[in-house]
Amino acid sequence: MGRAARIFRRALRLECPRCGGTRLFSGWFAMARECALCGLRFERAQGYFVGAIYINYAATVVIMLAGSLPLWRYTELSAVQQLMIWVPFGVLFPFWFFRYSRSLWLALEYMVNPEQ
Repeated sequence: MGRAARIFRRALRLECPRCGGTRLFSGWFAMARECALCGLRFERAQGYFVGAIYINYAATVVIMLAGSLPLWRYTELSAVQQLMIWVPFGVLFPFWFFRYSRSLWLALEYMVNPEQ
């Protein structure tokens, strides 16, 4: 369990899942090709980060549902007012979470296949 926790802590800090010594991103969207210290390749094939898209989508949907259901139940907000809250969130949150979804996908794949 310690290995998995260490790898996912590194993912949340946007660091290499193997060594934790290199940042994954040099800008907001620019991801390094490999770790400068241990040489772990971050993008292993074309389309490798499709799984990160699923993570990003799932996180967005879960947060929107978890937030909208209590608002619907415990407030008097109309459907239009709720849409005014959740539509911008649904558009902007995936851009912010982009780096984390890629990092989490890389960490998950590294857990399953560490020798790549």
